[in-house]
Amino acid sequence: MDHLEIPRPEVWEARREWYESHIFHYEELGSYLVGEQACALISDTQACFCAGAWASVIVISFAVIEAHIRETDPDSSKKQSHDLLQERGFGERVQSLRKLRNSLVHAKRDAPALTVDQQWDERDKLEVIAREAVSIMFEIFYSDPGT
Repeated sequence: MDHLEIPRPEVWEARREWYESHIFHYEELGSYLVGEQACALISDTQACFCAGAWASVIVISFAVIEAHIRETDPDSSKKQSHDLLQERGFGERVQSLRKLRNSLVHAKRDAPALTVDQQWDERDKLEVIAREAVSIMFEIFYSDPGT
């Protein structure tokens, strides 16, 4: 029941330090133009990350990306996120995150993106994917929206 229990303080702290190290790294390099909703969602992403809610981290990480792009690009409202990402040249790594988020949010009866067994048996694999999602999120959040 590891993922349903409160993480040990040292686990929570290690996760918090990892997460915040990304913030400190990127904010030094980052753009001044960030979106309000995207900023707010980053806090929830961190809470989910520290708690080990890996699927939630993946979903919210992409929500931050999409909110950021839409808030910083006045021409984005009529475009699909796939097209916005492609226009900015973010590539397959980000598109893969978008596809994974979509599969988690838009469930298919015969092909679930996440099963209860995976939640129990594949915690380490889910954590790796969640860490990648956070890394991508910060790369985009702190990127220049004009690129």
